[in-house]
Amino acid sequence: MGQITEEFTEQVMKEMKAYYYKSLEKAPPGAIFRARINNVVITAYRSGKVLFQGDNNAIEAEKWSHQRKNQIPVKKRTESSSQHDRVYKPSSSLFTSSHIGSDESGTGDYFGPVTACAVYVTETQITELQRMGIQDSKAISDKTVQHLAKELVEMKIPYSLMNLHNEKYNQLQRSGWSQGKMKTMIHHGVIESLLKKMGAAPYEGILVDQFCNPPVYINHLRSEGKTLPEKSYFMTKAENYSIAVAAGSVIARASFLKEMDRLSNEIGFTLLKGASQKVDQLIALIIETKGRDILSSIAKVHFANTKKAEKYL
Repeated sequence: MGQITEEFTEQVMKEMKAYYYKSLEKAPPGAIFRARINNVVITAYRSGKVLFQGDNNAIEAEKWSHQRKNQIPVKKRTESSSQHDRVYKPSSSLFTSSHIGSDESGTGDYFGPVTACAVYVTETQITELQRMGIQDSKAISDKTVQHLAKELVEMKIPYSLMNLHNEKYNQLQRSGWSQGKMKTMIHHGVIESLLKKMGAAPYEGILVDQFCNPPVYINHLRSEGKTLPEKSYFMTKAENYSIAVAAGSVIARASFLKEMDRLSNEIGFTLLKGASQKVDQLIALIIETKGRDILSSIAKVHFANTKKAEKYL
């Protein structure tokens, strides 16, 4: 039986206990709770570690990935997962070859959509993009992101962009989709679209900035009747190695920022990025002036911030 261990704050573990209240079992010594659901046993310990055990452990753990402490897995993956990771890990030669890179933005932000972008970069363009300053969008200012995205578009570099707007995001989440499945399908969507645009253009591989184990990604695709394209690879922090993934992160982030501006103008409040206490306070202000229903069109309402905002009402 596989297992995954993640680390969470005490507050998040309380939220998890409330989420699983219908599936709670007697907790072992030192544990806050134990629950059994979908062939997975979830055990939360006072140390802050939460153990997911069972056949669908990765899928269940992914539901809480955006809230884990420091956003870093605590325990190494199972042996079978590690074997899959090696199969889908790209050769370093990919980074200097013509290839496709895909990245997303907005997944950790309470307000705004999730955006994804796949970019095709040829071998001869890599040096030029590096000189332009193309890099991970998280490492540069919003103003620089918007400037670089405009330059990439003007260069007519092939790309495909997709926005998962809040109404659809919340609808999918209520129907049982995890954020991991949403990200999988939006990545797949932009990659499929880009491959059609490229036609017969040669490429050495497709690199996805990894947010879950490859088998989980593949299972998400299979559940929707989709298959992984040939020559697909996964790598964490891929934007630091692949200029194509970095370019994808820049265009995706620029699109997210544009959508945030649009939503802000529509409701008359400057929406904040991230998921901080200030976001909680802004949620309360929006509810007081615009009503609770508006959140479904501007926010990811399943985030803990929605509940946290109640203390400011």
